[in-house]
Amino acid sequence: MPRRHMHMTGADGAALRVALDGLRIRLEVPEAFPARATEEAERSAKSPRPPAPDATDIPFFTIDPPASVDLDQAMHLARRTGGGYRVHYAIADVAAFVTPGGAVDREAQRRVTTLYFPDGKVPLHPAALSEGAASLLPGQTCPALLWRLDLDSDGRVESTDVHRALVRSRAKLDYASAQRAIDSGTAHEPLALLREIGRLREALEAERGGVSLNVPEQEITAHDGGYALAYRAPLPADGWNAQISLMTGMAAAELMLAAGTGILRTLPTAPDGAVGRLRRTATALHIDWPHHVPYAQLVRSLDPRRPAHAAFLQECTTLLRGAGYTVFTGGRSPDPAVHAAVAAPYAHCTAPLRRLADRYAGELCLAAAAGTAPPDWVLAALPALPGRMADGGRLANAVERECVDLVEAALLEDRVGETFEATVIDVKDNDPRVGTVHLTEPAVVGRIESPGADLPLGDRLRVRLDRADPVAAKVLFSPA
Repeated sequence: MPRRHMHMTGADGAALRVALDGLRIRLEVPEAFPARATEEAERSAKSPRPPAPDATDIPFFTIDPPASVDLDQAMHLARRTGGGYRVHYAIADVAAFVTPGGAVDREAQRRVTTLYFPDGKVPLHPAALSEGAASLLPGQTCPALLWRLDLDSDGRVESTDVHRALVRSRAKLDYASAQRAIDSGTAHEPLALLREIGRLREALEAERGGVSLNVPEQEITAHDGGYALAYRAPLPADGWNAQISLMTGMAAAELMLAAGTGILRTLPTAPDGAVGRLRRTATALHIDWPHHVPYAQLVRSLDPRRPAHAAFLQECTTLLRGAGYTVFTGGRSPDPAVHAAVAAPYAHCTAPLRRLADRYAGELCLAAAAGTAPPDWVLAALPALPGRMADGGRLANAVERECVDLVEAALLEDRVGETFEATVIDVKDNDPRVGTVHLTEPAVVGRIESPGADLPLGDRLRVRLDRADPVAAKVLFSPA
């Protein structure tokens, strides 16, 4: 996908910031932390609890977007004597800093998740923790939940352990620099093994029928006092890094299931009608999908750089709707227990700085690994967590979509009447004259209405911009 930025001027950026402030008000986004929460965070940053064993001899590294400072995960990869691999995965120990029922905890229960805006983020925890003492920043000793996953030579998990420890990251990498080092052969073994282990885990994902969608994303970036939109096509290193997190989430789910108490991230199997609709879409896009080929196998064969394949992958995201959290206690089997896209039981546990549920999952895993009862404050919070996370997820999705809509409308406001190259990536089932187009340049995805004829799903066409309204955050195209 093209990645050329379309820039806004500083003046336009100022106008957009006013619109973003209005969006925050309309969505009732939390503002600054209460003074009591900020003061409590600053105090706990100086004296986390409880004391933990020292594991600072392990040379961890992180892989995150370049500007990120709220670093949840750090890893170290090594070969095992006799074959196989050892993965050490450190997760920020938020519970070491947050007192249950305290001011920081109460505010986290209200916020649920970190929200990302073009002009800044609304964090789950005060900066003294999320960007300071609790973040796995390079050169900083901090408490963590230290996972040890021993894998066989095929990448299968043979044994799992998790306990509290003090860790220290040695390097903060981004995806592009990690990819360059791996591709050029200059990466040290702990980083070079990311490709080896990542590919093995991808093969195991394919074997069990799991699906990872390689869909290019729209990205809003700040630039010279304004904003820009670009498409970001995931690098292979993105996928390999994600496989380490997925593996840990699957191990966490198995620990909690064995202990009989936990919280899983679940996704029901898509109904037959949804898969049937995808088959019709594949036919319309001239994608060969033999009936004996499973959906997951087809997805892995697609090239997102091809317009028809990108359109189909976009449609595949409809099968991911319906994800939620399932709590189980007392040894009762959860229903559902599997995340359909992962094709296995799975838990969110690797991003506690940015997602509320992960702090609780981490504590449940620690208890399960130690063979002890979970803390009372965790058990008391479990029943309300699924609903709270659902509310937070809806708000996060609304913020993401509406921020992109605002930026798109602001970028195109002065270009009404111009024509652009585009690909039709979606057509409404009940009205094939209405759909969605993906512009080649700039990086815009917008609504299209074709009064005279049905839209050609997956085809390239010239479109005319009929409307770009930053106030309403809407853009509208028609066939040129």
